[in-house]
Amino acid sequence: MSSVLRCALLLAGFLVVGSGAALSAQVPAAGQLRCDNPELSIELGAYPGPLVSHTGNAVEPVSGRPFFLDFPCGLEPGDEVTFVFNLHGGGSLGNWQRHYFPIHHFKDEYHLIVATPDAGEPGPGTWNPEVDDTYLQGVVNFVYDMFEDQEISFWFAGHSFGGATTRRLICTDFYQARNPVGFLSLSGGRVGNPTPGRGGEPPTIPDCEFSHIYTVGEYEATGQNLPETSMWAAHYRCGSRDRQFDIIDRRPGFVYDSTRQDPGTDSWGRLPRPGVTEWWVYPNCSGGRVVADLVRIDKGHTEGLEENVVEQIVQLMMAAPR
Repeated sequence: MSSVLRCALLLAGFLVVGSGAALSAQVPAAGQLRCDNPELSIELGAYPGPLVSHTGNAVEPVSGRPFFLDFPCGLEPGDEVTFVFNLHGGGSLGNWQRHYFPIHHFKDEYHLIVATPDAGEPGPGTWNPEVDDTYLQGVVNFVYDMFEDQEISFWFAGHSFGGATTRRLICTDFYQARNPVGFLSLSGGRVGNPTPGRGGEPPTIPDCEFSHIYTVGEYEATGQNLPETSMWAAHYRCGSRDRQFDIIDRRPGFVYDSTRQDPGTDSWGRLPRPGVTEWWVYPNCSGGRVVADLVRIDKGHTEGLEENVVEQIVQLMMAAPR
Protein backbone atom coordinates (compact mmCIF):
# COMPACT_ATOMS: atom_id res chain seq x y z
CA MET A 1 0.00 0.00 0.00
CA SER A 2 1.39 3.42 -0.91
CA SER A 3 2.12 5.87 1.88
CA VAL A 4 -0.75 8.14 0.82
CA LEU A 5 -3.16 5.28 1.51
CA ARG A 6 -1.80 5.20 5.04
CA CYS A 7 -2.31 8.93 5.42
CA ALA A 8 -3.01 10.27 8.87
CA LEU A 9 -5.95 12.42 7.79
CA LEU A 10 -8.83 10.46 9.28
CA LEU A 11 -12.55 11.04 8.87
CA ALA A 12 -13.20 10.20 12.51
CA GLY A 13 -11.10 9.88 15.65
CA PHE A 14 -8.67 12.49 14.33
CA LEU A 15 -6.38 14.12 16.91
CA VAL A 16 -5.16 17.65 16.28
CA VAL A 17 -1.63 18.29 17.50
CA GLY A 18 -1.06 21.62 19.19
CA SER A 19 -3.42 24.30 20.41
CA GLY A 20 -5.64 26.46 18.22
CA ALA A 21 -3.90 29.59 19.52
CA ALA A 22 -0.48 28.29 18.54
CA LEU A 23 -1.68 27.39 15.07
CA SER A 24 -3.39 30.75 14.58
CA ALA A 25 -0.18 32.57 15.43
CA GLN A 26 1.52 30.85 12.49
CA VAL A 27 -1.10 31.86 9.92
CA PRO A 28 -0.43 34.97 7.79
CA ALA A 29 -2.75 37.95 7.47
CA ALA A 30 -4.98 38.27 4.40
CA GLY A 31 -2.51 40.47 2.53
CA GLN A 32 0.21 37.86 3.02
CA LEU A 33 -1.73 34.81 1.87
CA ARG A 34 -0.20 32.93 -1.03
CA CYS A 35 -2.08 31.71 -4.09
CA ASP A 36 0.22 28.69 -4.27
CA ASN A 37 0.63 26.49 -1.18
CA PRO A 38 2.07 23.13 -2.23
CA GLU A 39 2.98 22.33 1.37
CA LEU A 40 -0.76 22.19 2.21
CA SER A 41 -1.53 19.51 -0.37
CA ILE A 42 -1.24 15.75 -0.42
CA GLU A 43 0.34 14.27 -3.53
CA LEU A 44 -0.06 10.65 -4.57
CA GLY A 45 2.83 8.67 -3.12
CA ALA A 46 3.91 11.41 -0.67
CA TYR A 47 3.47 10.95 3.07
CA PRO A 48 1.35 13.84 4.44
CA GLY A 49 2.52 13.63 8.05
CA PRO A 50 3.20 17.39 8.46
CA LEU A 51 -0.44 18.09 7.59
CA VAL A 52 -1.79 16.26 10.64
CA SER A 53 -1.72 19.38 12.83
CA HIS A 54 -2.41 21.96 10.11
CA THR A 55 -5.90 23.43 10.25
CA GLY A 56 -5.54 26.20 7.67
CA ASN A 57 -3.55 28.95 6.03
CA ALA A 58 -5.98 31.78 6.90
CA VAL A 59 -7.71 33.04 10.04
CA GLU A 60 -11.27 34.26 10.50
CA PRO A 61 -10.48 37.50 12.34
CA VAL A 62 -13.37 37.67 14.83
CA SER A 63 -13.08 34.17 16.27
CA GLY A 64 -9.37 33.68 15.56
CA ARG A 65 -10.22 30.25 14.13
CA PRO A 66 -8.22 29.11 11.10
CA PHE A 67 -9.53 27.78 7.79
CA PHE A 68 -8.10 26.80 4.41
CA LEU A 69 -8.25 29.32 1.58
CA ASP A 70 -7.20 28.32 -1.94
CA PHE A 71 -7.43 30.89 -4.71
CA PRO A 72 -6.12 31.54 -8.24
CA CYS A 73 -2.86 33.23 -9.03
CA GLY A 74 -2.87 36.30 -11.23
CA LEU A 75 -6.39 37.61 -10.65
CA GLU A 76 -7.19 41.01 -12.12
CA PRO A 77 -9.90 43.46 -10.98
CA GLY A 78 -13.22 42.59 -12.57
CA ASP A 79 -12.35 38.94 -13.15
CA GLU A 80 -15.21 36.50 -12.70
CA VAL A 81 -14.52 33.94 -9.97
CA THR A 82 -16.47 31.09 -8.41
CA PHE A 83 -16.36 30.88 -4.63
CA VAL A 84 -16.87 27.35 -3.29
CA PHE A 85 -17.68 27.02 0.43
CA ASN A 86 -16.48 23.47 1.10
CA LEU A 87 -17.97 21.96 4.29
CA HIS A 88 -16.74 18.66 5.73
CA GLY A 89 -18.85 15.90 7.28
CA GLY A 90 -19.39 15.19 10.97
CA GLY A 91 -16.24 14.29 12.88
CA SER A 92 -14.00 15.33 10.01
CA LEU A 93 -11.49 18.12 9.35
CA GLY A 94 -10.94 20.81 6.75
CA ASN A 95 -7.83 19.34 5.16
CA TRP A 96 -9.47 15.92 4.90
CA GLN A 97 -12.35 17.61 3.07
CA ARG A 98 -9.94 19.48 0.78
CA HIS A 99 -8.65 16.11 -0.38
CA TYR A 100 -11.95 14.25 -0.32
CA PHE A 101 -13.18 16.83 -2.83
CA PRO A 102 -9.93 18.28 -4.28
CA ILE A 103 -11.53 21.07 -6.26
CA HIS A 104 -8.63 23.36 -5.32
CA HIS A 105 -6.54 21.46 -7.88
CA PHE A 106 -8.51 23.32 -10.57
CA LYS A 107 -8.45 26.78 -9.01
CA ASP A 108 -6.27 28.45 -11.63
CA GLU A 109 -7.87 26.90 -14.72
CA TYR A 110 -11.44 27.71 -13.62
CA HIS A 111 -10.85 30.79 -11.43
CA LEU A 112 -11.99 29.10 -8.22
CA ILE A 113 -11.78 30.43 -4.66
CA VAL A 114 -12.23 27.59 -2.18
CA ALA A 115 -12.73 28.14 1.55
CA THR A 116 -12.64 24.99 3.70
CA PRO A 117 -13.35 25.59 7.40
CA ASP A 118 -13.22 23.29 10.45
CA ALA A 119 -16.24 22.59 12.65
CA GLY A 120 -15.94 22.68 16.40
CA GLU A 121 -13.13 23.86 18.60
CA PRO A 122 -10.72 22.18 18.91
CA GLY A 123 -10.37 19.29 16.52
CA PRO A 124 -12.83 17.29 14.45
CA GLY A 125 -16.42 18.20 15.06
CA THR A 126 -19.98 18.45 13.80
CA TRP A 127 -21.40 21.73 12.58
CA ASN A 128 -23.28 23.36 15.45
CA PRO A 129 -25.28 26.58 15.15
CA GLU A 130 -24.08 27.99 18.49
CA VAL A 131 -20.42 27.10 17.95
CA ASP A 132 -19.99 27.53 14.20
CA ASP A 133 -22.57 29.72 12.48
CA THR A 134 -20.95 33.07 13.30
CA TYR A 135 -17.53 31.67 12.37
CA LEU A 136 -18.86 30.44 9.01
CA GLN A 137 -20.35 33.86 8.30
CA GLY A 138 -16.99 35.38 9.19
CA VAL A 139 -15.21 33.13 6.69
CA VAL A 140 -17.63 34.20 3.96
CA ASN A 141 -17.16 37.87 4.87
CA PHE A 142 -13.37 37.36 4.78
CA VAL A 143 -13.57 35.99 1.24
CA TYR A 144 -15.86 38.75 -0.02
CA ASP A 145 -13.66 41.42 1.54
CA MET A 146 -10.43 39.92 0.20
CA PHE A 147 -11.83 39.55 -3.32
CA GLU A 148 -13.99 42.66 -3.44
CA ASP A 149 -12.54 43.57 -6.86
CA GLN A 150 -13.77 40.34 -8.44
CA GLU A 151 -17.20 39.30 -9.70
CA ILE A 152 -18.10 36.43 -7.34
CA SER A 153 -20.43 33.51 -8.02
CA PHE A 154 -21.12 31.56 -4.82
CA TRP A 155 -21.51 27.77 -4.49
CA PHE A 156 -21.92 25.61 -1.41
CA ALA A 157 -20.34 22.13 -1.37
CA GLY A 158 -20.98 19.79 1.54
CA HIS A 159 -20.04 16.20 2.32
CA SER A 160 -22.41 14.17 4.50
CA PHE A 161 -23.39 16.39 7.48
CA GLY A 162 -21.78 19.28 5.61
CA GLY A 163 -24.54 18.80 3.04
CA ALA A 164 -27.21 18.79 5.75
CA THR A 165 -25.65 21.97 7.16
CA THR A 166 -25.75 23.57 3.72
CA ARG A 167 -29.47 22.85 3.49
CA ARG A 168 -29.95 24.51 6.88
CA LEU A 169 -27.99 27.62 5.88
CA ILE A 170 -28.45 28.28 2.17
CA CYS A 171 -31.88 29.93 2.38
CA THR A 172 -31.11 32.10 5.43
CA ASP A 173 -30.90 35.87 5.11
CA PHE A 174 -27.12 36.11 5.50
CA TYR A 175 -26.40 33.76 2.59
CA GLN A 176 -29.28 34.91 0.42
CA ALA A 177 -27.79 38.41 0.54
CA ARG A 178 -24.80 36.89 -1.30
CA ASN A 179 -27.00 35.12 -3.85
CA PRO A 180 -25.66 31.55 -3.71
CA VAL A 181 -26.21 30.08 -7.15
CA GLY A 182 -25.74 26.40 -6.35
CA PHE A 183 -25.45 23.53 -3.88
CA LEU A 184 -23.16 20.58 -4.58
CA SER A 185 -24.16 17.69 -2.31
CA LEU A 186 -21.33 15.20 -1.78
CA SER A 187 -23.32 12.31 -0.29
CA GLY A 188 -25.06 15.00 1.74
CA GLY A 189 -28.68 14.52 0.74
CA ARG A 190 -30.51 15.04 -2.55
CA VAL A 191 -32.81 18.06 -2.60
CA GLY A 192 -36.39 16.83 -2.84
CA ASN A 193 -35.64 13.38 -1.41
CA PRO A 194 -36.62 12.26 2.11
CA THR A 195 -33.98 13.21 4.65
CA PRO A 196 -31.80 10.14 5.43
CA GLY A 197 -32.15 8.82 8.96
CA ARG A 198 -35.48 10.48 9.68
CA GLY A 199 -37.78 7.51 9.23
CA GLY A 200 -39.08 8.41 5.79
CA GLU A 201 -40.06 11.96 6.70
CA PRO A 202 -41.72 13.49 3.61
CA PRO A 203 -39.36 15.52 1.44
CA THR A 204 -39.51 19.28 1.46
CA ILE A 205 -38.59 21.80 -1.21
CA PRO A 206 -36.36 24.71 -0.12
CA ASP A 207 -37.87 28.16 -0.25
CA CYS A 208 -34.97 29.69 -2.18
CA GLU A 209 -33.60 29.04 -5.68
CA PHE A 210 -30.32 27.38 -6.70
CA SER A 211 -28.77 24.85 -9.05
CA HIS A 212 -28.20 21.42 -7.54
CA ILE A 213 -25.61 18.72 -8.25
CA TYR A 214 -25.87 15.50 -6.27
CA THR A 215 -23.13 12.87 -5.94
CA VAL A 216 -23.37 9.56 -4.10
CA GLY A 217 -21.53 6.25 -3.84
CA GLU A 218 -23.23 3.25 -5.44
CA TYR A 219 -23.09 1.26 -2.18
CA GLU A 220 -24.65 3.96 -0.05
CA ALA A 221 -28.34 3.26 0.51
CA THR A 222 -29.35 6.34 -1.50
CA GLY A 223 -26.97 5.40 -4.33
CA GLN A 224 -28.51 1.97 -4.74
CA ASN A 225 -32.01 3.46 -4.95
CA LEU A 226 -31.44 6.72 -6.80
CA PRO A 227 -34.80 7.81 -8.26
CA GLU A 228 -35.06 8.39 -12.00
CA THR A 229 -36.99 11.57 -11.29
CA SER A 230 -36.24 14.63 -9.18
CA MET A 231 -38.62 16.92 -7.33
CA TRP A 232 -36.05 19.69 -7.72
CA ALA A 233 -35.89 19.11 -11.50
CA ALA A 234 -39.68 19.19 -11.61
CA HIS A 235 -39.59 22.45 -9.67
CA TYR A 236 -37.57 23.95 -12.54
CA ARG A 237 -39.65 22.21 -15.24
CA CYS A 238 -36.57 20.37 -16.53
CA GLY A 239 -36.79 17.60 -19.11
CA SER A 240 -36.38 13.91 -18.34
CA ARG A 241 -32.92 13.02 -17.14
CA ASP A 242 -30.34 12.40 -19.86
CA ARG A 243 -27.57 9.81 -19.33
CA GLN A 244 -24.11 11.15 -20.15
CA PHE A 245 -20.92 9.30 -21.07
CA ASP A 246 -19.33 7.64 -18.04
CA ILE A 247 -16.48 9.46 -16.30
CA ILE A 248 -13.39 7.23 -16.13
CA ASP A 249 -10.70 7.80 -13.50
CA ARG A 250 -7.56 5.69 -13.71
CA ARG A 251 -5.95 7.24 -10.65
CA PRO A 252 -7.41 6.89 -7.14
CA GLY A 253 -8.59 9.69 -4.90
CA PHE A 254 -6.46 10.92 -2.01
CA VAL A 255 -8.19 10.08 1.28
CA TYR A 256 -10.43 7.56 3.00
CA ASP A 257 -11.54 6.71 6.54
CA SER A 258 -8.70 4.57 7.88
CA THR A 259 -10.48 4.10 11.23
CA ARG A 260 -13.05 1.70 9.72
CA GLN A 261 -10.96 -0.69 7.62
CA ASP A 262 -10.68 -3.61 10.06
CA PRO A 263 -12.73 -4.78 8.32
CA GLY A 264 -13.96 -2.17 5.86
CA THR A 265 -17.46 -2.10 4.43
CA ASP A 266 -18.75 -1.30 0.95
CA SER A 267 -21.35 1.17 2.22
CA TRP A 268 -19.00 3.20 4.42
CA GLY A 269 -16.08 3.07 2.01
CA ARG A 270 -12.85 1.20 1.42
CA LEU A 271 -9.39 2.22 0.20
CA PRO A 272 -8.96 4.75 -2.61
CA ARG A 273 -8.86 3.21 -6.08
CA PRO A 274 -9.65 4.14 -9.69
CA GLY A 275 -13.29 4.69 -10.48
CA VAL A 276 -16.17 4.98 -12.93
CA THR A 277 -18.98 7.48 -12.43
CA GLU A 278 -22.38 7.29 -14.08
CA TRP A 279 -24.17 10.62 -14.39
CA TRP A 280 -27.34 12.24 -15.63
CA VAL A 281 -28.36 15.81 -16.40
CA TYR A 282 -31.92 17.12 -16.34
CA PRO A 283 -31.98 19.34 -19.46
CA ASN A 284 -33.69 22.63 -20.28
CA CYS A 285 -34.37 23.74 -16.71
CA SER A 286 -36.06 27.11 -16.30
CA GLY A 287 -33.66 29.99 -15.85
CA GLY A 288 -30.80 27.80 -17.08
CA ARG A 289 -30.48 26.09 -13.69
CA VAL A 290 -28.30 22.98 -13.53
CA VAL A 291 -29.75 19.82 -11.96
CA ALA A 292 -27.61 16.68 -12.16
CA ASP A 293 -27.03 13.33 -10.42
CA LEU A 294 -23.74 11.42 -10.27
CA VAL A 295 -23.31 7.87 -8.93
CA ARG A 296 -19.77 6.69 -8.19
CA ILE A 297 -19.78 2.99 -9.07
CA ASP A 298 -18.33 0.52 -6.53
CA LYS A 299 -17.87 3.31 -3.95
CA GLY A 300 -19.23 4.06 -0.51
CA HIS A 301 -19.52 7.14 1.68
CA THR A 302 -15.89 8.07 2.34
CA GLU A 303 -13.56 7.31 -0.58
CA GLY A 304 -12.16 10.60 -1.85
CA LEU A 305 -13.35 11.77 -5.26
CA GLU A 306 -11.01 11.19 -8.17
CA GLU A 307 -9.79 14.13 -10.22
CA ASN A 308 -11.68 13.53 -13.50
CA VAL A 309 -15.03 13.38 -11.74
CA VAL A 310 -14.11 16.50 -9.76
CA GLU A 311 -13.33 18.37 -12.98
CA GLN A 312 -16.63 17.28 -14.53
CA ILE A 313 -18.43 18.60 -11.46
CA VAL A 314 -16.57 21.90 -11.86
CA GLN A 315 -17.71 22.13 -15.46
CA LEU A 316 -21.32 21.56 -14.37
CA MET A 317 -20.93 24.34 -11.82
CA MET A 318 -19.55 26.67 -14.49
CA ALA A 319 -22.60 25.95 -16.68
CA ALA A 320 -25.04 27.31 -14.08
CA PRO A 321 -26.21 30.93 -14.36
CA ARG A 322 -24.16 33.24 -12.18
